[in-house]
Amino acid sequence: MAKILVVEDEPAIAESIAYFLRRDGFAATVATTLAAAEREVDRADLIILDLMLPDGSGFDLIGQVRRSAARAAIIVLSSRDSEADRVAALETGADDYVTKPFSPREIVARVRAVLRRAAPPPPAKPAAAAAPLPLAVDEATRRAHVNGQKIDLTRVEFDLLACMLAAPGRVFTRAQLIDRVWGDGFAITDRTIDSHVKGLRKKVVEAGGDADLIETVRGVGYRVTDRPSSSGGSGD
Repeated sequence: MAKILVVEDEPAIAESIAYFLRRDGFAATVATTLAAAEREVDRADLIILDLMLPDGSGFDLIGQVRRSAARAAIIVLSSRDSEADRVAALETGADDYVTKPFSPREIVARVRAVLRRAAPPPPAKPAAAAAPLPLAVDEATRRAHVNGQKIDLTRVEFDLLACMLAAPGRVFTRAQLIDRVWGDGFAITDRTIDSHVKGLRKKVVEAGGDADLIETVRGVGYRVTDRPSSSGGSGD
C-alpha cells in the first residue's frame, strides 16, 4: 500500500483528497504546515504539495526532499498556472503539477501515473557478448557513471540519461523525452530540454567522458551513442 502525504493548509481540500486516496487503497496522511510535512516525508512514497503554506514555501520542501535520502515522488498542487511556475517546480524536482481547481479523481489518476513512472523496471538480462558502454545508470540507487567514474546529476538529468540509455543509439525526439521524463501536465519547451541535456553533457565531460557520448541529431533530438567515443568534440 503506497503511502501518500497530502500537504495542504485548507482542511476541506486536504481531507477531500485524502478520502479519495484512501477509497482507492492508498494510505493517506494529511499535513497542514511545512513543519508537520517535514516530520512525515521520510515515510512517504509520494507527496501532494501545495506551494503556499502558512509557515513557508512548498519549494523549500521540494528542495529538502531532493537533497535528502528520501525517494518520494512529488505532485505540486497550486493555484499558480503560469509556465514560469510550472518550470520552476519541475526544475526544483517536482514530478507533476496540477492547478486548482481540480477533480479529486484526477489527483488519484495522477498519483497512480507518477508511481508507475517512479517504479523501477524489472531487471533486464545482460547480453552475454555485449561490451559495456561508457555511460551507465543504476535505477535502484539512482547513480550514474562514465567509464566507472561517478557523475553527480540532478533528478531530471538522471532521468534523461536513463531514458536514452534504455535504447542506446536510438534517437529520442524532444517530445518523446518530455513524455517519458515529465509526462502530461507540464508546459516544457524545447529550450528547457536543450538546457538539461547541455548540463548533462557538461557533467559527463567533467567526469572524464567524451562530449559526443551524448549526440545531438540536428532537427530531431538526442541519443546516447551505442559505441565508445574516441573524440573530445563538443557534441553540440
